[in-house]
Amino acid sequence: MNVFLREMRATRKSLIIWSISMIVMVAGGMNKYEAISASGQSMNELVSQMPKSLQTIMGMGAFDLSKAIGYYGLLFLYLVLMAGIHALTLGATIIVKEERDKTAEFLLAKPISRSGIVTAKLMAACVNLVVLNGITMLTSIQMVSYYSKGATQTHDIIVLMIGMFFLQLIFGALGAGIAAIYKHPKTAVSIGTFILLAMLILSLMIDINSKIEVLKYLTPFQYYTAKQILASRELDSVFVTLSVVEIVLLLLATYVSFNKRDMNV
Repeated sequence: MNVFLREMRATRKSLIIWSISMIVMVAGGMNKYEAISASGQSMNELVSQMPKSLQTIMGMGAFDLSKAIGYYGLLFLYLVLMAGIHALTLGATIIVKEERDKTAEFLLAKPISRSGIVTAKLMAACVNLVVLNGITMLTSIQMVSYYSKGATQTHDIIVLMIGMFFLQLIFGALGAGIAAIYKHPKTAVSIGTFILLAMLILSLMIDINSKIEVLKYLTPFQYYTAKQILASRELDSVFVTLSVVEIVLLLLATYVSFNKRDMNV
């Protein structure tokens, strides 16, 4: 039995739904840009008069809304949030669904080690993340290019999507690690979602209050922000290194916990 193909078949419906959701989010979000583009400068002035806390919560403060790529930067936080939730849920459910579906004994009876099972499951999850990221990237390039009147923004969007992919891997590995410890899918997803939202709130607090900026290393939402990427047009090597370390440690925790757990159902 090919566990990888089994998992790909099991997750294809969810992948299709999430992919359509991301397409709708990008297309719908950029369609709103057309309504404000004619008065983009006045919109910028209006935003500048808002309290900084409100600008942060709405994600408006750092972008030139008179440009399509600036408006996309505003939209990027919501894309990252959706992608993070998808990755975390996928990572958690793909590990613990055997207990949920009462198929653990059947799977473990097959001639494949527990490590092999985890590897196949994680590979299937990674393919799902790549596909979702790729669809989001292609949709974003098309929509931003259309509203930029032909001006190319491909490089900026590709860098943003690479950053989002690192976040997907972090939250996917986080979900898998939690699920390897907790047998119940709802418990693993709930804990993971709580952690994700706590990191998001911390990120917003850091944007509001620069005095706690040192805490940015504790939340992945600060690693690949649109305002930083669009300004420098590259990823921060420190955050890339930190992301890789976090992903590796979470995956190691997943393997160790899964190999030690009692999977009798």
